[in-house]
Amino acid sequence: MKRLILLLSLVLSACSGVGQPQGFAQPLPTALIDPSYPTVESAPVAPVQSSSGVNISATRAWRDGKDVNAEICFTLIDGSDWSIWGASLQYGETVVFDFSSTLLSLQEPVEGQSGVRCDMLSFFNIPPDADLSSVTISVDAIAAPPRPEDYCTIYMPKIQQALDARGAGIALGCADANGVQVMQVVGKPDAMSQEEAEQIVFSDEFYTIRGPWSFTFNLGQ
Repeated sequence: MKRLILLLSLVLSACSGVGQPQGFAQPLPTALIDPSYPTVESAPVAPVQSSSGVNISATRAWRDGKDVNAEICFTLIDGSDWSIWGASLQYGETVVFDFSSTLLSLQEPVEGQSGVRCDMLSFFNIPPDADLSSVTISVDAIAAPPRPEDYCTIYMPKIQQALDARGAGIALGCADANGVQVMQVVGKPDAMSQEEAEQIVFSDEFYTIRGPWSFTFNLGQ
């Protein structure tokens, strides 16, 4: 009986391989590429924009499915860690503020010459049927958030000058904290709380340069 079962198994195995070459593998299904997800690349109408003493250029933008990306480069006015702080994409009446920024290249500034940083801006989940025949990508601000010790060595004179010009009545000083000089509020109006004074002093306005720098592309309908 065992011999009969073994013989039947061999016959069935041989039959199942008929018509298939040796080493045949069943191909895996390919992913469906929806033709409604376009891929379009475009150069900007005006490649360079200048605002607040900073030049920003856009080399290209491209639409890849539901994502829109752009290559953006900007001048570095000093050796601080400058990055894109705010950006937006507008098509028609729709404005998208959520973005990511990926460093592509960095040329540090040297004496007598500004540095250059290039990033890829990405905006996600743009509807594939969106009309992007006139889409505007804007860099709204760049910023170099300082380290705590940078406030005393770099930023305090500039912040104090701005506060004095406003008549804010806030005085700044530096104190040692674990071997590092940190900026502190040492004087303020009586009607102002310590928290309110610190919110003014440590506002991002003192390390942010605002644009906008805007670029228009034709990424198809």
